[in-house]
Parts: sequence; C-alpha cells; structure tokens
Amino acid sequence: MAKQDAPLTTEALIKEVCRRIRVARSYWDAHNNAACRGERDRAISLYNTLSKEQKEQIPQVLRVWLRYRSEKYFGAHRTPPKSARKSK
Repeated sequence: MAKQDAPLTTEALIKEVCRRIRVARSYWDAHNNAACRGERDRAISLYNTLSKEQKEQIPQVLRVWLRYRSEKYFGAHRTPPKSARKSK
C-alpha cells in the first residue's frame, strides 16, 4: 500500500481507526495471529493520536477489544513472535 500524502481529517481518522480494529478482529476470528498483531499495532498507533473526545466516538465494543481483550494476548508480558521460518 502506498503512504498517504495528506494527514487524515478528524472524521476520516476515526473511521480509519474503526476499520483497522474491525480488520484486526476479523484476523483474530480467523486465527491469523501475525496479521492480527500487525493490524492491532497500526490501530493502536492511530488510536493514541486521538483526543479523549474523539476516542469516545469510536464504538465501545471496538475500544474494549482494542485496549483490553487483545492486550491479554498481545501485551508486553507475552512471548514475542518468532521469526517467520528457519531455512533447512
């Protein structure tokens, strides 16, 4: 994917955060942990740029999954993922 030149507007940023959380949840449901971790990291980085009022515009279900449930599985206390594959 190409990087965007202009930063997202407030409304577009909120939509993008919601979209990334939903994508991460769909990867989670499909048991694709590596892809889920990547999308979750992108969603978290965008989420952390939002103000408190903007964060409240994100549906609560998505906020809870992003902050708490996924932290249980992808938090710093967990073992980091291994390298892709070892060559034989």
